[in-house]
Amino acid sequence: FDPRHYLGTHCYSWPKTGPHRLRFLLESVKDLRETLKKKGSTLVVRKGKPEDVVCDLITQLGSVTAVVFHEEVRKIL
Repeated sequence: FDPRHYLGTHCYSWPKTGPHRLRFLLESVKDLRETLKKKGSTLVVRKGKPEDVVCDLITQLGSVTAVVFHEEVRKIL
């Protein structure tokens, strides 16, 4: 979870993630974790800036050969 997603937007400082969306995200992550556990896997969940958290995870795991990501599209007014 990137803390920046829970701050205000660039325009008008509206929240990017409101209480309903946050509840949906938390329930979805919980359900995904439970589903993966039933299949013998797990889900790593971290809070922090992805550029920091991913680097730390790569260091901890040590055997990472690829990292895939997507970037949020921002509309410039």
